[in-house]
Amino acid sequence: MHDVPSWLWIVFAATVLVSLAVDLLAHRQAHVIGFREAAAWSAVWISLAIVFGAVVFLVVGTQAGVEYTTAWLLEKSLSVDNLFVFALIFGYFRVPRAYQHRVLFLGVLGALVFRGIFLAAGVAVVSRFTAVLYVFAAILFYSTYKILKEEEGSFDPGRSIAVRLLRTIIPVRDDYAGTKFFVKEAGKRVATPLLAVVAAIEAADLVFAVDSVPAVLAVSNDTFIVYTSNAFAILGLRALYFMLAGLLDRFHYLSKGLGIILAFIGVKLVLQASHEIISSDIPEIPSPVSLAVIVIILTISITLSILRPPTDKPSPEPEPEPETGPEKGP
Repeated sequence: MHDVPSWLWIVFAATVLVSLAVDLLAHRQAHVIGFREAAAWSAVWISLAIVFGAVVFLVVGTQAGVEYTTAWLLEKSLSVDNLFVFALIFGYFRVPRAYQHRVLFLGVLGALVFRGIFLAAGVAVVSRFTAVLYVFAAILFYSTYKILKEEEGSFDPGRSIAVRLLRTIIPVRDDYAGTKFFVKEAGKRVATPLLAVVAAIEAADLVFAVDSVPAVLAVSNDTFIVYTSNAFAILGLRALYFMLAGLLDRFHYLSKGLGIILAFIGVKLVLQASHEIISSDIPEIPSPVSLAVIVIILTISITLSILRPPTDKPSPEPEPEPETGPEKGP
C-alpha cells in the first residue's frame, strides 16, 4: 500500500465531481455529438488523467505513478470492448443519437459506484487471501480463450437480467418521450425505453467488471491507485464512443490484442501469487515492464488493423433522428 495523503483523495473526488458537473452542463441540451466535439472532449479527459498521473508521481512516488499509468492504460484498453456493446445496445433499442449522451452519462455514474464497490472488495480479499489471485488468473485465461477463439457469445440487450427485472417492476412503453425516463399514461407512471437502455448499459458494465477488476488488481493492490485509474478511464468512455462510432469494426485486431494482454496479466497474477505463497525466488513482473508490454501490444494491434483493413464491410448502426414527437422503441 502506498502512503496517500488524505488531501489527494479530496482533490480526486473534487476533480471527478467538477468534471461531471461541467460535462452535464455542456450537454444539458440533447443534441447529436459529432466527431470534432467528441475528439475535443476525449482530449480533455485524457489530459485530465495524465495531469492527475503526474500529481501521483510527484506526491506519492515513482512506483505509484507507474502503477497508476499502467492501470489507467489497461482499463482504457479494456473499455474498448464496452464501446462495441454500447453500439449493440443503442442499435437494438434504436436510441436516437441525440439521446445517447444522457444514457452514457448515467451509465458512467453507475459504473463509478459499482466499480468502487467491486475494487474495494477485491483489494480486501486479495490482502487476506493471496491464493485468490490464482482464481483471478483463471478468469483472465478463460476470457483470453474466448476472445482468441472468437467464442465471446452473443449479447441480447433485451434479455439481460437488468432489463427483464425492470419490466417486472414497472411497465415499459414502446415509444420514447424525448429524454424522459418516466411518463404518465392513463394516470399511471410507466417507463420509457430510455430507462431500459440505462439498465442494459449498467448490466453490461457489471459483466465487464469480471475481467476488469482482476486485471487491474494484478497491477496494484492499492485502493487509491486502482480506483482512480478506473475512474479516469470510465470518465472518458462517452467521448471515446462518440469519437469512434462507426469506426469500431475497423479495429478488428484490437480484440485479439486485448486477449493477449489479458493472458499476460494472468501470467503476472500467477507469478505474483507464487512469489508470495510458494517462494520468494519466483520472479515477479515489474510494473514498468507491464506498462511497456501493454503499450507494445496495443500499438501492434492498432497498426495491423490499419494496414490490414477488414474484408467485410461493417454494417451501419441504425440511427433514427427524430425532429419532433416520441420515438419508437424496439
